[in-house]
Amino acid sequence: MKLTIVEYPDKKLKEKSKAIEKFDKELHKLLDAMYEVMIKSNGIGLAAIQVGHAKQVLILNIPDENDTQPLDNLIEMINPTIVQRSGETVYQEGCLSVPSFYEDIDRHEKIIVHYHDREGSAQTLSADGLLSIAIQHEIDHLNGILFIDKLSYSRRKKFEKEYKRVQKEKKLSKA
Repeated sequence: MKLTIVEYPDKKLKEKSKAIEKFDKELHKLLDAMYEVMIKSNGIGLAAIQVGHAKQVLILNIPDENDTQPLDNLIEMINPTIVQRSGETVYQEGCLSVPSFYEDIDRHEKIIVHYHDREGSAQTLSADGLLSIAIQHEIDHLNGILFIDKLSYSRRKKFEKEYKRVQKEKKLSKA
């Protein structure tokens, strides 16, 4: 399965993802292909909608202390739901679908999330720090929300202007 990252301003990114009902080989192929794309793109998380599949599927692999992402650390979440939130934190987020842009985003410091693994088994995870932030970021994708949607009006206008400038430069450099 060949997947590519869907980039802003593609309207597909605004689509709400549908719940997974079948935990089958097709789901496993999607998860495996998503992992390849995420690692190749130097990402730490990826939602299925970011590769054109409006399914409630996300993966995460937070780098370890050696800044590597061993397969053992991969978390696959199907139909995730945050059931508890606490604390507040601000983190400078980026996104594979909005390349080269980073903004400070308000998030919950700690969360508890219920989800299913690739086999359909129910799981619960308590997360804090970067893992908590990444889970919230990816679940937002499943709901059609990008991190830039969380910006204030003035910061969003500044982002739009800068993004258009960068896109124009990319086109000119390819010509």
